[in-house]
Amino acid sequence: MGKPRQNWTAAPWDDREELEVAMVIPETADTATIAFRAPSGAWFDYQPGQFLTLDLPVPGGPLSRTYTISSSPSRPLSISITVKAQPGSIGTRWMLDHLKPGMRIKAHGPAGQFTFLRHPAKKYLFISAGSGITPMMSMTMWAWDSGEMPDIAFVHAARKPADIIFKRRLEQFAARVPGLQLRFTVEEVDPFEVWSGFRGRLSQIMLGLMAPDYLDREVFCCGPEPFMRSVREMLASLGYDMARYHEESFAAPVLEEIPVETAAPAAASEIVFEGSGKTVACDGTETVLAVAKRAGLNIPSSCNFGLCGTCKVQKTGGEVVMVHNGGISDDEIAAGLILACCARPQGSVGIAL
Repeated sequence: MGKPRQNWTAAPWDDREELEVAMVIPETADTATIAFRAPSGAWFDYQPGQFLTLDLPVPGGPLSRTYTISSSPSRPLSISITVKAQPGSIGTRWMLDHLKPGMRIKAHGPAGQFTFLRHPAKKYLFISAGSGITPMMSMTMWAWDSGEMPDIAFVHAARKPADIIFKRRLEQFAARVPGLQLRFTVEEVDPFEVWSGFRGRLSQIMLGLMAPDYLDREVFCCGPEPFMRSVREMLASLGYDMARYHEESFAAPVLEEIPVETAAPAAASEIVFEGSGKTVACDGTETVLAVAKRAGLNIPSSCNFGLCGTCKVQKTGGEVVMVHNGGISDDEIAAGLILACCARPQGSVGIAL
């Protein structure tokens, strides 16, 4: 594709170009950091804490999976994700077993609202568990590279010390700046190993010891849903202002506390897929994504509840009802873009697909 770009005034990478695997770096058991580069030499522009969605060519057909970016945009020549294979995982297991330098992967993004750049504060509290440490690492690296490290209390929970991803790198940061305070807790310790950190599940008492001034801090939380739920309940019971609490999750949100009203579906609807020349009848209750699949058309998707933004498509006409969870901006909606996974046609709708 010609000589690699060195001029950062040129346009940054966008997801029309595939990513090329540059390095696969082991981290902990069943965990690796995968660094990508742009074959064109383009640089990467995103916000620390955002995510990518990858189309993985697993056996049986492409599989879309969303991963938080663990690198920082302050180091723009590559972009990295750090993945941990869970029992029964398909996409992540395939990546760990098969991705090698030189291979190319289709990616969508970067996207997401989970970043401390959107919520400036003098003091932060990062709380993570397991692979939920990845966006915290991205934001911490950005703060380190900025040369103005804010006051960050970094709390991380793991099963055992060997499972703490980025432990050495974070300790190197913390050893050189006063603004980063590391607090680790583990559920178990390996025999004959010395562990001077906390032990046990994160609790109210433990949080008070780790960050006594937690009420003054802007909180960012990421980890398994049960962990984040316990953190939410813990902070709320301690009188924390939950308007200053932010979390990243790729699990479907529970909406029972916030009823959402939508328009009644049209009695007779249809979607005109203009690029393929197909017109498909529907009753207004199916999503654009479901109708497209029924028509044999492929719209890349991942979360399927309006968070990741992977299924963004251009609407050329008509109206839809769309209840999303932050995967699309107001400007994009004004420009006619919709999220196929949560948009339901009302009458005749045109889609540029």
